[in-house]
Amino acid sequence: MNLHEQMQQIGKQAREAAKVLARARSNLKNEALEAIAQALEQQHEQLLAANAKDLEAGKTKGLDSALLDRLALNESRIAGMIEGLRQIIALPDPIGEISNLKYRPSGIQVGKMRVPLGVVGIIYESRPNVTADAAALCLKSGNATILRGGSEVIHSNQAIASCIQAGLTAVGLPSTAVQVIETTDRAAVGKLIRMSKYVDVIIPRGGKGLIERVTDEARVPVIKHLHGICHTYIDDKANIEKAIAVAYNAKTQRYGTCNTMETLLVAEGIAAEVLPPLAEKYQAAGVELRGCPATKALLNNIKTVTNEDWETEYLAPILSIRIVADLEAAMAHISEYSSQHTESIITEDWSSARRFLNEVDSSSVMVNASTRFADGFEYGLGAEIGISTDKIHARGPVGLEGLTSQKFIVLGDGHIRE
Repeated sequence: MNLHEQMQQIGKQAREAAKVLARARSNLKNEALEAIAQALEQQHEQLLAANAKDLEAGKTKGLDSALLDRLALNESRIAGMIEGLRQIIALPDPIGEISNLKYRPSGIQVGKMRVPLGVVGIIYESRPNVTADAAALCLKSGNATILRGGSEVIHSNQAIASCIQAGLTAVGLPSTAVQVIETTDRAAVGKLIRMSKYVDVIIPRGGKGLIERVTDEARVPVIKHLHGICHTYIDDKANIEKAIAVAYNAKTQRYGTCNTMETLLVAEGIAAEVLPPLAEKYQAAGVELRGCPATKALLNNIKTVTNEDWETEYLAPILSIRIVADLEAAMAHISEYSSQHTESIITEDWSSARRFLNEVDSSSVMVNASTRFADGFEYGLGAEIGISTDKIHARGPVGLEGLTSQKFIVLGDGHIRE
């Protein structure tokens, strides 16, 4: 069977499985998730062995330490996957939820019912935990899913997939409800994103190159964000202690994530007070600082920032800093350079906070909080399937509700239109 035939078969199987999941009861889906969690617990040694093969292959290929860390599974990360599954079990099932049911003058009732999207294709790189997270969210929301992970974690993904399929089979759901594409042939991605007959939506998770390719070539709707250029603005009405704590955490809590701050904006009225102690903390943590001329006049031994820096998602211990005149200038900078992911203002002035919330056009906008909170777990959604910076259908962290749609329902009792 050639690749085209393989992908068509996978698509057909997913479409049939989606019909079964759409009518599956909540308790059955939860039983499947618990069976998957138990399979991961029982097979943790096999998962670690499979992951060791991937890590060894990655070292042979010369992958850097940061990427190898993203590939790695350990006892803690496996426990995290299992905990994520059980958190999803505890979440309300959105499927079948009826809202806004109202009587019309004709006597009919009109409302909306939440329904699955159908078949979700997910293309992702690096982190093998995505396999479990994505499968669990799709399963709970009544969607079949086709997963195409990166070749660098092929053994890990297949080991996790075998646990998922064992859990599905144990409760009588089709194992084809979750399918992991086994070939590492990059052409499989091109096939998947064009399978509009079988796939209802594509979610790419990975580098900018992957997401641009999927966006450009897909014939299926895409939920995506290209990159995370996140900003924190320290207003001249900020509390210094809060500002230092939040800005430090937003950059250093974890470097390689899309919600990590990449640019710090500081009001000129507070810059001399907040930047020197904050820079000292950053430099002690090994963060390379790049600043505008006004920033360099305050801080010694930092590099000059470039226009390219404002447009760069570092995913590394590097931070761009700009001193701005005021809130207006901060929002203008964000408007020009933001990827519309996450922005935060640090201020004690509620008028400034309200303007920031109203006028900054990003999927998450925060007041006095670290950008690192912008994920599904922290928002109470359970594991997320990704972050969307699009404005249609889903925006921000995509959890269960983001994997559903709504249809109109009409209730009558022999009503006819006059």
